[in-house]
Amino acid sequence: MMDTNKATQKDKCTAVMLAAGIGLRMGGDVKKQYLMLDGMPMFLLSIQTMQKNDCITDMIVMAYEDDVELVRELLEEYGCMDKIRRIVVGGKERVHSVSNGLEEIDWPCDYVFIHDCARPFLDDETIYRLYETVKETNACVAGVPAKDTVKIVDSNGDVEQTPNRDKVWIVQTPQVFSLDLIRKAHRKALAQEESLSRQGIILTDDAMVAELAVDCPVRMVQSTYRNIKLTTPEDLIIGEALLADGKP
Repeated sequence: MMDTNKATQKDKCTAVMLAAGIGLRMGGDVKKQYLMLDGMPMFLLSIQTMQKNDCITDMIVMAYEDDVELVRELLEEYGCMDKIRRIVVGGKERVHSVSNGLEEIDWPCDYVFIHDCARPFLDDETIYRLYETVKETNACVAGVPAKDTVKIVDSNGDVEQTPNRDKVWIVQTPQVFSLDLIRKAHRKALAQEESLSRQGIILTDDAMVAELAVDCPVRMVQSTYRNIKLTTPEDLIIGEALLADGKP
């Protein structure tokens, strides 16, 4: 297995780290990104992973409007400022936060790694596989094959279709693109946002933005089942169990 940090590369890769949510589904008085996990606020774990990985040359952290200074203080306190270019205010929804981050990139950048900081268990090998793939495809996303059978249902909950499980993947982050491609896709998608909304289309991830706005094929890249998103209190229990397990 290749050590990511020994990989040699000339490309410039910026990680757009999304920590601007308010975590309503987690409950409680503390936004989920600031909940303590493994001795530090949760959002810092994946930032720390990106900071240590030689594929990543720069980072932007997207923060809630009122939390910019708090985020800066926490990054400094836990030694996570090495690759941070800017802390940027997020938008109304995820897609707007990503777009805000992409528009801030005015330094040399070939590829963008877009990652939800609510996925604290990102590993180096996934980053490396994504980097090798995006050089070939210009668009790829982390994910894992579905373990369960998936049903497509109508508005009443009646089953319309059962997709072949062999073709169903669970999408994760990072989602990785050439900068020019994904910035163009976001600009075009947001210009059409009202029209898409009237059609019932909600832009939930960046692969969808690329697929719809610029008709770009996106390659799935095997990640790990540990790369879960911590969204509800039950997820925190799973997160603590993964930490106790001690595996990378």
